[in-house]
Amino acid sequence: MAITRGFRALVEEAEAVVETLTVDEAAGLLGQDDVVFVDLRDIRERIREGFVPASVHAPRGMLEFWVDPESPYHRDVFAGPGRFVFYCQSGWRSALAARTVQEMGMERVCHVGGGFAAWKEATKPVLQTEDGREPR
Repeated sequence: MAITRGFRALVEEAEAVVETLTVDEAAGLLGQDDVVFVDLRDIRERIREGFVPASVHAPRGMLEFWVDPESPYHRDVFAGPGRFVFYCQSGWRSALAARTVQEMGMERVCHVGGGFAAWKEATKPVLQTEDGREPR
């Protein structure tokens, strides 16, 4: 089987239609009431690397199910009118995910270029917990 369009082409296509924020632009949105940061990484990445404070964990493999109100797996956090800032480790999964949810009808969605790796490199706030969950 020959792959005719690789992941790089898919990511480039997604970035052509999805708003990409710089780390500084994304960090400027932290703490705004109408902004939800969505961490698409696997829970093991979140535990190992930390995460953006107050971010919602939505594993990439469940995103479409959690976003769709008709799904038995729907999560209320995605029903709000807020702006959704997706991120992953390098910005590839988040670009693809943002494009997918835009195609599903979500309008206020963007992603962080360079992902969490760029976030950490820029020394933006990182929360670290043993279970990868936001403290209560």
